[in-house]
Amino acid sequence: MFTTKFHLRAAGVSACLLLGGVLALTPFANARADTYPDQPIRLIIPYPPGGATDVIGRIVGKNLGDQIGGQVVIENRGGAGGNIGAAEVAKAKPDGYTLLMGALTSHSVMSILEKGKLTYDLQKDLTPAGVVGSVPLVAVAHPSLKLTSLPDLAASAKKNPGKLNFASSGAGAPQRMAMELFKQIADVDIVHVAYRGSGPAMTDLVGGQVQVMTETVPAAISFIKSGQLQPLAVLTPERISMLPDIPTAKEQGYDNYNVSSLFGVMAPAGTPTAILEKVNAALTTALASDEVKKQLLEQGVYAAPLSIDASGDRLKAEVALWDKVIKDGNITIQ
Repeated sequence: MFTTKFHLRAAGVSACLLLGGVLALTPFANARADTYPDQPIRLIIPYPPGGATDVIGRIVGKNLGDQIGGQVVIENRGGAGGNIGAAEVAKAKPDGYTLLMGALTSHSVMSILEKGKLTYDLQKDLTPAGVVGSVPLVAVAHPSLKLTSLPDLAASAKKNPGKLNFASSGAGAPQRMAMELFKQIADVDIVHVAYRGSGPAMTDLVGGQVQVMTETVPAAISFIKSGQLQPLAVLTPERISMLPDIPTAKEQGYDNYNVSSLFGVMAPAGTPTAILEKVNAALTTALASDEVKKQLLEQGVYAAPLSIDASGDRLKAEVALWDKVIKDGNITIQ
């Protein structure tokens, strides 16, 4: 009886201590959010210096720091298609001081293609703090094919199943997935040829070694303007200022063919909502600046900030889209 009373009392004391601890932590957590940031924020860019994500990340990092009232330190953690840097952020302390500047479309695709091989789960271990914007894609063909539209491409592919080929900048790149999506929508057979980057792919496309490609507008625009490549359509819901005379896929009858390379800022899962809201608010304010919009547009990025919830919904939509495309097409990383 004595033992029972003792355990009950001990349990009661433990419960009180636990409850007291939780109550004590709550104002402490709020205070941390109120004073955030009081130390430098690491913005991890999961690619080497000099690439598109790096340049975009440095623009975002500087202006995020200006608006949030703290120092943002850029750290490049390249390798494994962006997965090394993403894994580092996923495992970091969820306190808002380690963030990821991510190519969200690429991360979505790789999380599906490399499922079971990654050391983190994109949707469970990371959470969006906000979307920065997107780089539009354009479908282009070598002029020798004499194609001028997506319906032309579909008709040619149907007449010559398996004889046309398309280049991509990598097995899991948005450029590859955009054409895989077109193949499924148009029900055509076009053979994939993977390259190690957009540069070699574009060189062979311009040289006629491959025939068609979906590529980011910044990478393709000079070849389009010089007449070395024939644009077929931009893959955005509306026409874009960089190529105002090029019709959209939707205008050509492909209503659901909208693909862009999406960029955003992510944090470790479990980061306090109050801190995420601070990051999101600072990001939204920075992206509202005409000067920041101009800097990003020079890199081909159309700034389009989203709330935390909307950013999460957009990431889920990206994963759902590419999961279906990959499964329906039996697509692998090779």
